[in-house]
Amino acid sequence: MSEQRSQQQDSPLQTERGGTKIEDSVVSKIAGIAAQEVDGVRMGGGTSQAIGGILSNVPGIGGGGQSESRGVSVEVGEVETAVDATLTVAYGKSIPQVAEAVRRNIINRVESLVGLRVTEVNISVNDVFFPEQEQQQQRQREIEQQQQQRQSEQEQRVR
Repeated sequence: MSEQRSQQQDSPLQTERGGTKIEDSVVSKIAGIAAQEVDGVRMGGGTSQAIGGILSNVPGIGGGGQSESRGVSVEVGEVETAVDATLTVAYGKSIPQVAEAVRRNIINRVESLVGLRVTEVNISVNDVFFPEQEQQQQRQREIEQQQQQRQSEQEQRVR
C-alpha cells in the first residue's frame, strides 16, 4: 500500500491538489503518431490501411484522428501504460531496426507528453509496403480526382 502511494506521488499526474486522468484514446493517438514519425512505417495492416484510406475520403467520417491511432491498443493505468502497435514496414528496411526505433519513439513521446511511465511496447509487423508503388497509386488517385472535378464543373456549366 505504501509502495502504491509513493508511486502515485512520483507521478506528475497525481498531485496533492488532485489527479489527472489520461484517456486511452489520447495515449493511443500519441503512440500512433510517434510510430509514424519513424521513416518507413505505416500503421495497421494492409486491410486496416485500405479501409482507413477509404473512410478518410468520405465526408463526415474521414479524419477525426482515427488514422493516427489505427493499429494501436493501450492499457492505461494511473501512473503507467503498456502499448501494442501493429504496423507495416517499407520493403528494404531492417524490421528489427525499425521496430526498435518505433519502440524508442513511442516511449519517449508518451512519457514526455503524457507523463505516464511506459512499461512495454509490443510491436507486431504484419506486412511490408513498396513506397514507389504508393507514390504511383497516389498520383493516379490525384489524376482521377482532377478528372472528376473537371467533369462536374463542365456538367454545372451545361446546366
